[in-house]
Amino acid sequence: MPVELIVPPMGESITEVQIGAWRKQPGDPVKRDESVVELESDKATVDLPAPIAGAITKVLKKEGERANVGEVIGYMDEAAATAQAAPAPAQKAAASAPVAPPTGEKAVPPKTPEAPVRVMPSARRAMEEGGVKLGDVNATGPGGRVLKEDVLRVAPASAPATSTPAPAAAPQAQRPAAPRGARDEERVPMTPMRRRIAERLVEAQRTAALLTTFNEVDMSAVMAMREEYKEEFLKKYGVKLGFMSFFVKAVVEALKQNPRVNAEIRHSDIVYHHYCDIGIAVGGGKGLVVPVLRNAESLGFAEIEKQIADFGARAKENKISLEELAGGTFTISNGGVYGSMMSTPIVNPPQSGILGLHAIQDRPVAREGQVVIRPMMYVALTYDHRLVDGREAVTFLKQVKEYIEKPARLLLDL
Repeated sequence: MPVELIVPPMGESITEVQIGAWRKQPGDPVKRDESVVELESDKATVDLPAPIAGAITKVLKKEGERANVGEVIGYMDEAAATAQAAPAPAQKAAASAPVAPPTGEKAVPPKTPEAPVRVMPSARRAMEEGGVKLGDVNATGPGGRVLKEDVLRVAPASAPATSTPAPAAAPQAQRPAAPRGARDEERVPMTPMRRRIAERLVEAQRTAALLTTFNEVDMSAVMAMREEYKEEFLKKYGVKLGFMSFFVKAVVEALKQNPRVNAEIRHSDIVYHHYCDIGIAVGGGKGLVVPVLRNAESLGFAEIEKQIADFGARAKENKISLEELAGGTFTISNGGVYGSMMSTPIVNPPQSGILGLHAIQDRPVAREGQVVIRPMMYVALTYDHRLVDGREAVTFLKQVKEYIEKPARLLLDL
């Protein structure tokens, strides 16, 4: 009996998904709970498990098509896994037996139909301009495709000669040299997550009064503390001590002293959050995602590092759940891991602030009247000026800087 493959509920406010890659095709055997297809929403990508053991019998929605929550996108059948269609013995014999030609006629071997030769658009234009016939071209592209380079190899020899030279008084205009190399294009639909990211970024630019303030942080003290305790930390907690836990702790302390940066505008009201849910931007298989550290104010260094490491590993496999992406009162984005020196991050609505971290580089700085080399990082705070004043934003970023440059204050709760 056919069993329906139905798009399951994907979380609050999600009513539509885009069909991702089908991991199983019609006729493929499938184990119970084995993933059969990816479902992409604007927040995450999830796998649809097989409700029974059997085989896919029919696919109703192809990759890239959209489907509503609760819609049937395919069918499975328990019996289909073992019922493999096979030709009857008599049919096999009839198919394999040679057909004798009529008396008095010679046997003519059947012709094998030739696959049509695919000519790339750029190659077709070059053929028309150079007067080259398809039969004169030796296709070298993948799958027997005719490339522009294949046409250019024979175009000079095939071009008709001009019998009458152009008058000296009216020289012909030189045709610009044709670009060399492949110029193929590929058009693919945007994933729901990428569309949602685009919508939210445009929404933030359109609805919020965004402004960015900058500062620079001397990372010497944090790097020294990390170097001193990294082996002991790893041995005790089973996770590396990174820089992000220091910044999370510094941000939490600064948010406590500047509560508007941790607030949001809701209609005509200001909503103050008396907790710190810190979103950590991480690169995923389908794009940037921002899972949230809940109640970061109550987490220690080891708990923060473990959760961030877990987020990073699962984001690469698109295993972040929708609940982990929801909410957040403030965001930290580390473009430094990709080599960024300076940027202006965009606030994630309805939040009022986002901290951008950047690459650490040795730079000359003045210390006690002397020029010395220090590992420096530029930091940027983008904030919603409708809610956060410049004084609060600058104070917040300056406090983050002070906590990082004197990390002992984070341990002494100063």
